[in-house]
Amino acid sequence: MLNVKELLEELKASPYEEIEVRTPHTGIVQFVGLNTGDRVLGPTGKWNEKPGTLLANLTREKNKKPICATQKGVVTDIASDFEGKFVEAGERLITIRHFLSKEEVIARILKKALHLFCAPERAKYYFVPEIDAKIKAGGEQSVKPREGMEMFIVSRMKRETPLAYSGPEGIIYAVYFQQGDNVDGGQPLIGVCQESQLSLIQDVVSRVQGEWEEQD
Repeated sequence: MLNVKELLEELKASPYEEIEVRTPHTGIVQFVGLNTGDRVLGPTGKWNEKPGTLLANLTREKNKKPICATQKGVVTDIASDFEGKFVEAGERLITIRHFLSKEEVIARILKKALHLFCAPERAKYYFVPEIDAKIKAGGEQSVKPREGMEMFIVSRMKRETPLAYSGPEGIIYAVYFQQGDNVDGGQPLIGVCQESQLSLIQDVVSRVQGEWEEQD
């Protein structure tokens, strides 16, 4: 059984992740004057339609492509040797230290503590009507998946097929998809919590919400 309290202490000890910004394709690199220690912002707007802080430009065949930060954080390293040079795809340009928010910490804990039932292939996914109605009426935790229970409709290439749940019996604690959106194969659809662990997980989530100190 996963020790979620121990996991929380590990996250407190390293409350960030290092994000490596790499070149999406070949081209000539031009940095924009950032220095280590500078703070950058990620995408903003209701749909993240506004790009994050400009980090560099990558020019290929006279086409200049901006490379922007995907998360807010602090610049910890810049590959300044690439300035003005032609680079291959996948080269690391900048490293950003992103400090985890409360929501990100909770999401990490849940993805380790819950049983994740994942999409078997890229397709659109829906709950079957009975499950959908139950969630709308009583919330996610009103549904108790069990092995072989038909829960989803998979829509692909204009064909719809049923998909049964596989895993331990429990309750739905998290839903990771929007109905009708394309989900890549291997991405989680739901997170199921065994009822014996429910109070423990709720306690840890409450602790994170009350104790986690976010950094700008």
